[in-house]
Amino acid sequence: MQVVLPEQALPAKLILNPELRMSDDEYFDFCMANANVRFERTAQGEIIIVPPAGFESDNRNVEVSSQLTVWAKRDGRGKTSGPSAEFILPSGAAYSPDAAWTSNERLAKTTKEQRRKFPRLCPEFVVEVMSPSDRLKSAQEKMQDWMANGVQLAWLIDGDNQTVYISRTGQDVETQTGILKLAGEGPVAGFELDLTEIWAGL
Repeated sequence: MQVVLPEQALPAKLILNPELRMSDDEYFDFCMANANVRFERTAQGEIIIVPPAGFESDNRNVEVSSQLTVWAKRDGRGKTSGPSAEFILPSGAAYSPDAAWTSNERLAKTTKEQRRKFPRLCPEFVVEVMSPSDRLKSAQEKMQDWMANGVQLAWLIDGDNQTVYISRTGQDVETQTGILKLAGEGPVAGFELDLTEIWAGL
């Protein structure tokens, strides 16, 4: 099945017949058949068409991913992924964080075949970078969903307002504004994100 929607209609949701809900493999095949469109899936089976990030937002994504990757290679306890990787969570939701870190321990519980598709696992650490099309309420709800499914630490970065929303297991969300460095903790203790370029924008 191929899907074409005008850009001004995005983000959009496709509500499918719940009796015909796609399996994980069928969902993966659906995404591959529409390779030029980025999809996510809610726990209720709704298919979300995610709009392109735009150059500035993608530049911020790359900045976060590159710093996390450099640290992860040096640290050696896990692997990083970017927005093309999608995780199928215990709730059935399928999300693609802008950056994520997954421990070797969790990855070892999946097969090579599963890792070549959308693995049914939850990373320990995720970062979402807001783009102009994102709404704060929806973005924060998604972060709550990440945490409810097993993420231990999550950062929601609003570059335009130089604000980071920090979610930790069992704690209220912390808001930090105007900081230049953000220290990792828990699963990514030792990682430090330099926010200078992210705040600078283009």
